[in-house]
Amino acid sequence: MLNLLKNRGPQTAGDLGAALEVTGEAARQQLERLATEGLVQATSQACGVGRPSKLWNITPQGNARFPDMHAALTVDLMTAMKRAFGAGGLDRLLAMRTKQQIAAYRERLHGHSVLHRRLQALAEIRTQEGYMAEVLEQENGIFLLIENHCPICVAATACIGLCGAELEVFQKVLGKEVQIERTEHIVSGARRCAYRIHVRARKGLRARRSR
Repeated sequence: MLNLLKNRGPQTAGDLGAALEVTGEAARQQLERLATEGLVQATSQACGVGRPSKLWNITPQGNARFPDMHAALTVDLMTAMKRAFGAGGLDRLLAMRTKQQIAAYRERLHGHSVLHRRLQALAEIRTQEGYMAEVLEQENGIFLLIENHCPICVAATACIGLCGAELEVFQKVLGKEVQIERTEHIVSGARRCAYRIHVRARKGLRARRSR
């Protein structure tokens, strides 16, 4: 069914049922199951007199089920750059990317002086980038920044500098008053990446009081 939507574009349940040689109702039930998994979504389209038709389409999450060579391409490009310009050239590229990330994140976090609010904003950014991030509050003003997915895992495995750069980015955007420790690491075999974060001293950022 995902293949049909991928190749033919938006379809009604009846169209999909006919293509699969099942009833439209059977196709609709399968589509609803796929929708609960976030793989497809329905939109209404007016078609003359009567109720609008429901068209089903594949979602970005559904598209992710199909082969994607961007990870391999990224690794190939990094390998080629290292061969062409040496390790120093690759390091300069990572440094430039890190600088751009810091500037972009700082702009998004601007106006949040409370650590908890800054972490929530950071988690939103990371989720938009595919990391499925969340913030968990622990005792004594300690927070966990959890990333349940790593969209750059293949590249990070090939170039460990990418992960080291992430720690630098987090430190720069959260501030020197904050201490950050990575406690779990997907590249090292963990299910997720986790960062233990807290304010170093009383001055500077407040852990929880809102602004």
